[in-house]
Amino acid sequence: MVWQREIEELERRKRFAAQMGGEAGIREQRRRGKLTVRERVDLLADAGSFQEIGELAGAATYDGNDLVDVRPSNMVIGLARLDGRPSVLTAGDFTVRGGASDASIGNKGGHAQNMALDWRLPFVRLLDATGGSVKTFEQIGRTYIPTNPVTPGVENLLCQVPVVAAVLGSVAGLPAVDACLAHFNVMVKGISQLFPGGPPVVKAALGIDISKEDLGDERSQVFGSGVVDNLADTEAEAFEMIKRFLGYLPSNVWQMAPRAETDDDPNRRDDALLSIVPREKRRMYNPRKILDAVLDRDSFFEITPHYGRSRILGLARMNGYPVGVMINNPKRLGGSMDVAAGVKTIRFLQLCDTFHLPMVYFADEPGFMVGPEQQSQGIVRAGAKMLCATLRTRMPWISIVTRQLYGVAGQCHDRPSGMFKRVAWPSGHWGSMHIAGGVSAAYRRVIAESDDPEAKRLEIEDRLEALASPFRTAEAFNIEEIIDPRDTRPMVCEFVEMAQAVLETQLGPSPTPYMP
Repeated sequence: MVWQREIEELERRKRFAAQMGGEAGIREQRRRGKLTVRERVDLLADAGSFQEIGELAGAATYDGNDLVDVRPSNMVIGLARLDGRPSVLTAGDFTVRGGASDASIGNKGGHAQNMALDWRLPFVRLLDATGGSVKTFEQIGRTYIPTNPVTPGVENLLCQVPVVAAVLGSVAGLPAVDACLAHFNVMVKGISQLFPGGPPVVKAALGIDISKEDLGDERSQVFGSGVVDNLADTEAEAFEMIKRFLGYLPSNVWQMAPRAETDDDPNRRDDALLSIVPREKRRMYNPRKILDAVLDRDSFFEITPHYGRSRILGLARMNGYPVGVMINNPKRLGGSMDVAAGVKTIRFLQLCDTFHLPMVYFADEPGFMVGPEQQSQGIVRAGAKMLCATLRTRMPWISIVTRQLYGVAGQCHDRPSGMFKRVAWPSGHWGSMHIAGGVSAAYRRVIAESDDPEAKRLEIEDRLEALASPFRTAEAFNIEEIIDPRDTRPMVCEFVEMAQAVLETQLGPSPTPYMP
């Protein structure tokens, strides 16, 4: 065989790549409770589907002309199928120089990103890497302007294909930003941290001693800042979340989202819906019971559940069709929108609009959260952003008013154009502001000058409450329909079915660019 020697050389070099950072590096990876980069790819990708690109890239050592060793690249890239769907993967290898981005070989990350953009495929980043390393300065004999060939183009990528990221170790610098340049991200409890600069950088800059866990684990990034959407207990669970998230979305914005088979009757009417919302306006209830009664069974995938908890949102299906779903959570801040809930809702609206998913909103909005804490966080400007984000959307949108709509936040269920439908349950009530607080403000003098101020206040409130019947609003055609709550699922399924024809006319990039 003429080329046998070269084939043997090829197999030898592949063995070098399979060794990753060597036995010591792999032992340290396992000590930290982490899988190796190649174990991760095998676990995420459909069996036998991974096609590696750049497997032979590495730093070679020669003795004369004889190859002694190859330290492989600290990034693995390639094509794979995830639940049957072709996708582009990149995965950092922490066993090779800590996955430092400026210690990579060539522009493998940029090559993979361009493939996802040009081939219009979902892009998945498995992040276990750091940013720049000062060791690189010594190796190249100089410093360098901080630019990166991977960064340009990501702004277009986010507007055209689904991008997801998993934080699977101590991720810092550019890879930390990459974790946020995504439509969905997840980290793993106990092994993952995320920060722009780790503890040594913090010590040098601020003189603060802090552990990497206290600086950037799930306490700050999932529960505190909402920088990371979801938290997984294991790497395997993180990969299942990634695949489930992608399952609701098209491969790119030029395709319709995939419909799934379902045996859940679209005309199912659940009697429980008649009792979930209490008659007493101040009583709480479990909003998830509404989702269970209306959505396709077991189809709800919640996004960012631990942040901005006054609003629950995620992806689901109605009669098999993917939809975006939002519902206010009266168990948290009475369901009112604070800055955190607004931030996550804006991102979610952009996601659904980018990938052409109808919006289903179960509205029980008491208004923007008031008080000095929210004032200091800029609730008024956050509210203005929320209002504009709602008005900019163009996907078909249906709002079911389950209990209340008040103030400017209550306006964020509506849109003056496009395919929009709104109905209310008999439990609905609304207004520019709540009657209780409004009476104290509007009738201050009348109340103060009465012989019994408390009795006068209650008298005025009772008079106004009588006007708050949703049926009076319907008489003026200020609400389109009041429906039996049991009719909600059949009505929403019909709306989503009709929306498909509208969505087909919207295929392609959204006029409003996606902003992470």
